[in-house]
Amino acid sequence: MNIRLLFGLLFALISMPYLVSGQDSYSFSLKEAQNYAKENSYVLKNSRVDITKAQKKVWETISIGLPQISGSASYMNFLDLTVSLLPAEFFGGAPGTYMPVKFGQDFSSEVGIKVDQLIFDGSYIVGVRSAKIYLQLSKQANEKTELDILNLVSQSYYAVLVAKETMIFMEENLKNSQKLLFDTKALFKNGFVEEQDVDQMLLQVKINENNILKTEKELRIAKTVLKYMVGVDIDKSIIVTDNLNSHVEPLITETPSFGSFDYVSHIDYRMAETNRAVSEKLVRLEKAAYLPRLAGFYNLSTTTYGNDANLYKSDGSWFYSSFIGLQLNIPIFSSGMKNSKVKQANLELEKKSNDQELAKQTLQKDYYTAIADLENAKLQYRNDSENKELAKSIFNKMTIKYNNGISSSIELAQVENQYISSQIAYVLAMMKILDAKVKLDKAKGEY
Repeated sequence: MNIRLLFGLLFALISMPYLVSGQDSYSFSLKEAQNYAKENSYVLKNSRVDITKAQKKVWETISIGLPQISGSASYMNFLDLTVSLLPAEFFGGAPGTYMPVKFGQDFSSEVGIKVDQLIFDGSYIVGVRSAKIYLQLSKQANEKTELDILNLVSQSYYAVLVAKETMIFMEENLKNSQKLLFDTKALFKNGFVEEQDVDQMLLQVKINENNILKTEKELRIAKTVLKYMVGVDIDKSIIVTDNLNSHVEPLITETPSFGSFDYVSHIDYRMAETNRAVSEKLVRLEKAAYLPRLAGFYNLSTTTYGNDANLYKSDGSWFYSSFIGLQLNIPIFSSGMKNSKVKQANLELEKKSNDQELAKQTLQKDYYTAIADLENAKLQYRNDSENKELAKSIFNKMTIKYNNGISSSIELAQVENQYISSQIAYVLAMMKILDAKVKLDKAKGEY
């Protein structure tokens, strides 16, 4: 093989770790699915955009206190110059009379530049600090969104594994039913059973075929949801590589601790804490409205006049002017408006403090509830696992009896349906354990 081609193929395989044989097919373990979702989930992409927007908002706020430079230009055509009245005696006229006089020229133009600089503004100082907290809140919101998405990926992945496991049971049941139908037909031909027994076995085959069709539909839906969660196009195929038991068995043997819960590091509590900090800044912002505001400015302009419409080609002179100054605004009286705003901000701060305490209590409640739910799910799993084995043993014994003519086809069908129900209950118990595990991870702020 050509060496260049070989290296090209190796590079392609390394660059596409999630692509497997078959075009547009993705293969994931649970961890790979979560990592893929981190990069490709549209929800997380938007969340990262919000962080960038928050960073731009911080700079927008900071720039308010930096020099602001603006330019201006004007061009005027005086259709009628302003008329002034001067005493006529200045021009040799009668005393007590006035002569109308027009001052100026028909055209004028001015070009200027202005520089503004904020020197002191309490609201600006608080605003800059608040903007930085806003950025922190955006990052925390992204962290929470990522945690939620990864937990949803786990749930979706487990749903696919459960549907696959159910499909294995259903296919096994169909094979058993088909074999029993085949044996029953042979017995019927030899006159050992009645035609009703053949019909009963045929009915059982049809029931199991319908169960497979239903499970196939559930598997397709579960895969569609998983593709949606990780950010894979819906029209592409996806393969899960993990084994269901590899996720369930560690949970069965593991004993969760009921010890102290570190709620302080949980993202929900940290967000509540940040929201309270934002409210504190808003209180300071309203109080800062009582402080004076001082700004400096510099203005430079040049003006020209003339009777020629094209002033820029005329020989007219340009006259410069400039000035520098300070502007001080001092709040004096607002009829209680500022005081009312401060009180409203304090009330909002009180609400955020309550929300923070509520977040603490809620997290602790969710944590201990999740542990209890997991323990209950494990107990149910053990019972359903034993029931499944017991139902299988009963079904196997009843099959032997049926083949020896001791039991009827109706009794066998009842036992088989009992076995199928126990299988479904067993799989649902596994799903319940995994759901409880996801809830516990979420309660701990993990995935």
